Amino acid sequence: MPTNLQTAKFRLGDVVKHRIFPFRGIVFDIDPVFNSTEEWWSSIPAEVRPRKNQPYYHLLAENAETEYIAYVSEQNLLPDETGKKLRHPQVKELFIEENGSYRATFLNAH
Repeated sequence: MPTNLQTAKFRLGDVVKHRIFPFRGIVFDIDPVFNSTEEWWSSIPAEVRPRKNQPYYHLLAENAETEYIAYVSEQNLLPDETGKKLRHPQVKELFIEENGSYRATFLNAH
C-alpha cells in the first residue's frame, strides 16, 4: 500500500469537467490510486497517459451526444462552474440536488 497517498481534491457530488476532452460529470466514487486494468491503462496514448499514484474518480459523465460512466485521473479534472444541471439518468438515483449542488443520497441513510 502506498504511504504517500494524497487527499482527493474532489468529493462525492462534485461536478467536474475533463481538462482536455469535452465532457463533464458528477463524482460518485473515488479510488485513492489507479484501480483498473493494465489493458485499460495501456490503451491510453503514452503522451497523455496520467500517473497511477493519484486519486481516480468514477463519474456519471455526459458529453453533447450521450451519457456514460467515466474513470478519470485527478490531474485531468477541473471544477465545472457552468451551473448547468446534469442530465445523466442515474444522477437522481444517487444524488439529491439542493440549490445547485449535489448530495449523495446514501449519505442520508440513518
